[in-house]
Amino acid sequence: MNLLLAQCTPQREPIAAEQLPTWLGQVPGWQPDAENKLIARAFRFENYYQTMAFVNAVAELAHAQDHHPDLMVSYGACTVSFSTHSAKGLTSNDFICAAQVSALPEAESAQ
Repeated sequence: MNLLLAQCTPQREPIAAEQLPTWLGQVPGWQPDAENKLIARAFRFENYYQTMAFVNAVAELAHAQDHHPDLMVSYGACTVSFSTHSAKGLTSNDFICAAQVSALPEAESAQ
């Protein structure tokens, strides 16, 4: 599956634990929590303006995919976390959105 071209769909079942390494291999830099219920990645920026441009781009992507992350925002950083609450864990939607967030031009400038 090309995660950059994929669209989120309703999901009720989490990804099986043995499949998690394959999915994580498609989204470099994203890390699961200890319970494999979410994936997160911190993005760093030079200033608040760049951080907020990234946050706004993430918000547009989340709206388009109808899959919304948790965001922790500070002056020069934003941590993005995805989880599928209806599945009580990780689904393909989380990885689709993680890949698409990582591909944002605003994210590229943060590297």
